[in-house]
Amino acid sequence: MISPWNFPLHLSNRSIAPALALGNAAVIKPASDTPVTGGLLLAKIYEEAGLPDGVLNVVIAPGSAIGDKFVLHPVPRVISFTGSTEVGKHLAELAARGPMLKKVALELGGNSPHVILEDADLGLAVNAAVFGKFLHQGQICMATNRIIVVAKIYDDFVERFTHRVRGLKVGNPSDRDTAVGPVINKNRLQALLKHIQKGREEGAQQVLGGEPDGLVLPPHVFTDVRNDMALARDEIFGPVAPIIKVKDEEKALEVANATSYGLSAAVVTRDVERGLRFARRIQAGMTHVNDSPVHDLANCPFGGEKNSGLGRYNGQWAIEEFTTVHWISVQHEPMQNLF
Repeated sequence: MISPWNFPLHLSNRSIAPALALGNAAVIKPASDTPVTGGLLLAKIYEEAGLPDGVLNVVIAPGSAIGDKFVLHPVPRVISFTGSTEVGKHLAELAARGPMLKKVALELGGNSPHVILEDADLGLAVNAAVFGKFLHQGQICMATNRIIVVAKIYDDFVERFTHRVRGLKVGNPSDRDTAVGPVINKNRLQALLKHIQKGREEGAQQVLGGEPDGLVLPPHVFTDVRNDMALARDEIFGPVAPIIKVKDEEKALEVANATSYGLSAAVVTRDVERGLRFARRIQAGMTHVNDSPVHDLANCPFGGEKNSGLGRYNGQWAIEEFTTVHWISVQHEPMQNLF
C-alpha cells in the first residue's frame, strides 16, 4: 500500500484492513508528509490488537528514493496506490514491467463536476457546493473541482455562493468553527498560487480571494470560467472554486464529461428522476443526486473511471481486489484411457 498525505490513516487502512482480513501480509509506504498517521500509528494499533509480528510492515522513505523498487519487488502481488494520476500511471507501468505481472488497485486524481440545473433548490445547491469545494481546504480527490451552473440561475447562484464563502472562518484549524485552514505544505501553496494567476491571465473573473497567511490560503471564487481553462482542466486540490455557465442540461452534461478524469460527480435538481437520468450519463465511478461529490461509505464501491483509476475499494469490491480466483478440481475416479 502506497498511501497519500490527505486522510492518511483512513486511506491506508482502507486497503490494509481488508487485505489482512483476507489472509494477506502487507507493507505500507506512507507519504513523506504523514509517516506517523499514514503508517506507524496504524501499525501500532494492529500490534496492540495482537497481529503477529511480520504480517504488517511499514517502510518510510521518499517515493523518489524507494518508490520504483517498492513496486518492482518480487514478493507483493498487488500494489494499492492512492495519489496523483501521473504517479499512478507510472506505478502501473512498473507493475507490468517487473519479473511478473502485478495487480494494481489505483485511486487517482479527479476533476469532479458539480452540476446545478435550473430547477435546483438554490439553498441546497449552495450548501452542497460549499461543502464539496472547501472541506479539508479542497484537498480531497473527490472534492468539487468545477461548479457547472445552468444560465437561468447562474447569477443568483454566484451571488448566494460567494456570500456564503465570504462568511467562512479562515485560519487556525484547532478552532472548532474554522472552515478553511492551512494547506499541506509550501509546494501545494505555490501550485495553488500559480493556478490563481493562470486563471486571471486566461480571463476568468476573480470575485473573491485574498493573500495567503503562512500556509492558509483564503477561499477564491472565479466566474466566467471556460472548460478549456487551466482552472477547469486541472485538478486544483485547494480552496479555489471555478464556476462555469452553461445554457442548458445537455450542455452541462457535455461540459461535465469533457475531462480525462472520472472519479466523482454530483447533480442538483428538484426532480429526482431527472437527476437519476442525468447521473446515469455522467462518466464517473460515483455520482450523487442532490448532494456533493464528496462521499465515502464503507459498504459502497469507491473508485473512478478514465484517468481516475482502476478497481474499487470498500465492501465486497475490496474482497475482489485483494483475493484471486483459483479453480481447483478433484478427480474421484480413474481417468479413462483416451489414447
